[in-house]
Amino acid sequence: MFNLISFIQAAGYLGLFSIIFAESGLLIGFFLPGDSVIFTAGFLASQNLLNIYLLIPLLFVAAVTGDSVGYSFGYRLGPKVFNKETSLFFNKENVNRANEFFQKHGGKTIILARFIPIIRTFAPILAGVGKMRYQTFLAYNLIGGFLWSVGLLLLGFILGNIIPNVDRYLLPIILLIIVISVLPNIIHLLKNKTLRQALIKKIKNIF
Repeated sequence: MFNLISFIQAAGYLGLFSIIFAESGLLIGFFLPGDSVIFTAGFLASQNLLNIYLLIPLLFVAAVTGDSVGYSFGYRLGPKVFNKETSLFFNKENVNRANEFFQKHGGKTIILARFIPIIRTFAPILAGVGKMRYQTFLAYNLIGGFLWSVGLLLLGFILGNIIPNVDRYLLPIILLIIVISVLPNIIHLLKNKTLRQALIKKIKNIF
């Protein structure tokens, strides 16, 4: 089984920064396990294997700058990149509706998307595609980035300090975080017939 603790220790501070930066705003980062990585880093800090005072600003900056890069990418290149037929993640309708959607729900979306894997990677890109005002985006980016990175980090740090032998329960806790974070995506997939059919088609093509 993949050992997340060993991976984080091997990656170090630079590796942690890169993971959170990539998942927050780079198109290639949607598969990275940001939630569990941050929580586990907080746990390791509680065991004095990492420095919590260094992790807090480091991961916060990674989350905020990652989203800002994603926004810039979407603002400058989004329509050109995503101007293609309907797929599992993007379609022309999503691009055309991005501006209206983020003008109406932008702040709430940028904050809530932080806690939903895959969605948090594409939210800042779509905000850029929709030409959301950067000042507005940045304000909610700072709030969402803080709640997500610092919140999960401190949760892992606090639990690591108050629960005896917490390392015994670390794997179940991480699995629970993963399940809770992907649940909105699963519910949305089950409700959306177009996405569901696209996923089934892709699975059939694989096998």
